[in-house]
Amino acid sequence: MTRTNCPIDRESDFANQLRRRGVLIVVSGPSGSGKNRVISEVMRIRDDLRYSISATTRPMRPGEQDGVNYYFVSRDRFEDMIRQGELLEYAEVYGNLYGTPRKPIEEILAAGQDVILDVDVLGARQIRERCSDAVLVFLLPPSIRELERRIRGRGTDDEATIQLRMNSALGEISALREYTYVVVNDELDEAVRCLAAIIDAERCRVSRITFDAKNGSSFSSGSDL
Repeated sequence: MTRTNCPIDRESDFANQLRRRGVLIVVSGPSGSGKNRVISEVMRIRDDLRYSISATTRPMRPGEQDGVNYYFVSRDRFEDMIRQGELLEYAEVYGNLYGTPRKPIEEILAAGQDVILDVDVLGARQIRERCSDAVLVFLLPPSIRELERRIRGRGTDDEATIQLRMNSALGEISALREYTYVVVNDELDEAVRCLAAIIDAERCRVSRITFDAKNGSSFSSGSDL
């Protein structure tokens, strides 16, 4: 057998030489799919997962803190952020602008930590265009009937609003194939387990790893974020 020259030291300690870039996990799903609950439970059991803080032009409400609940900025500042490419995604909702700042996420990912955020289908599309290695997860209710039951069960909406939410949900579900993964939220514990498993699998991708051997040889994969 012919031996080939290997640039890796035989005494290499791989556990100490592998450096991993963080994973950006984008979760979408219609109203009533349980996104907030699933994300909250995953973060409760994973202390190495960070939640993305959005920027907004809406006024700060009592009890809210800048940089904790949102980054509260003026409309002029927000529009400047758009022009400067400082947002991964943004949208206007009921006269207020909301968006995901790029810089804080870049810093977290570069430090090897993972970031999870909750955005709608339009926001996910914007992020996919700007960050091709983002992991897009769509959270589905077990059925349309169950989705309607959950929405009606809130007891806060009139019939017109319920129908509006249902129509919006059907439109979002039609975008399912634009996502990397789909998780059906029938049983909360199972949905949480599935999302956590997706995060674990994505952490192990070679494309997210930088390897520095003792003699200085290395391989790495960059990111377009």
